[in-house]
Amino acid sequence: MKHLKSSLHDLHELFDHAVTVRHLAEPFVSFDGPRFAVEVLKFMNERDFDVVGVRRDGAVEGFVHRSDLNRGTLDEHLQRFEDRLLLHESAPLLATLDILTTSPHAFVLVLGQVAGIVTKGDLQKAPLRMWLFGLLSLLEMQLLRLIRNVHPEDSWTRFISETRLSKARDILQVRRSRNEAIDLADCLQFADKKDIVVKTARLRENFDFASEGSADRALKDMQDLRDELAHAQDIITGKWPELAQQAHAVEELLKRCEDFAA
Repeated sequence: MKHLKSSLHDLHELFDHAVTVRHLAEPFVSFDGPRFAVEVLKFMNERDFDVVGVRRDGAVEGFVHRSDLNRGTLDEHLQRFEDRLLLHESAPLLATLDILTTSPHAFVLVLGQVAGIVTKGDLQKAPLRMWLFGLLSLLEMQLLRLIRNVHPEDSWTRFISETRLSKARDILQVRRSRNEAIDLADCLQFADKKDIVVKTARLRENFDFASEGSADRALKDMQDLRDELAHAQDIITGKWPELAQQAHAVEELLKRCEDFAA
């Protein structure tokens, strides 16, 4: 049996430095303030842009909404950037999710100037999907560690169906034929780990689940998200802002996993 070496801290060390909001952002297109609104509106309609930046003396001072550009110049419609919508280019991905739960866009600072924009559509990109999949994979690993601790010597088998147990044994046989050093617990899938946690009072209490039902729903949602990520499916449409809430929930479960005392 291999010892778990990955932690939430390790994952943050990797993603918070190597993959940041900069990898999600698109360039923030901007125009000089004296430009006529109807001219810029035509440009925005052609590209389906909802907002563009407004420059004064060469610096982006604010933005305009497409819906406002019916007359005058951009300067007349300029809105200043709110601090709550600004992210440094090195900000972690979770910070982006938090802003987008209350705003349709976040603005990205590069060298002190707004140079990028992130919208919910950008959350479909590979960096965000990789980060979420990493979180969920780490959760699976931690759940397996807890299951081993609480149910030694495969005593967890009573919590899953005979069909699921048979499938795990089949996987074990195949993987051992490849000379892999694993045991039966290594062949459990997310659904199996979910069922074991749901039916183990000590683990439910560690995760602060009020009941078997609430535990099953929360873990099933995480399982579904993992499957959607694995199969490159849409993770935003009809799932927002729940996605941001799920990301926080997974991080909280991971912290509780790592604090668990066998």
